[in-house]
Amino acid sequence: MLTCKHFLAELTDYLDEKTDATLRANLEKHMSECPNCWVICDTTRKTVAVYKGHEKQCCIPADVQSRLIEAVERKIAAKKSC
Repeated sequence: MLTCKHFLAELTDYLDEKTDATLRANLEKHMSECPNCWVICDTTRKTVAVYKGHEKQCCIPADVQSRLIEAVERKIAAKKSC
């Protein structure tokens, strides 16, 4: 029986159509029985489609990038201190 954890581990290959027919069938069966995994797959598929639809590169403004880096560094520091 395929678990959600195994499904998630195979999701990228499934979406890239790199899984063999047997595994693909098992993943699709799991999705038909697991609404959570179906939503994850559907959302990921749509997100990839939107991302691929953007031909123009988007740049993050320097101030946003700085704040993002600082937030990540604070998060890392907080984890290290635990």
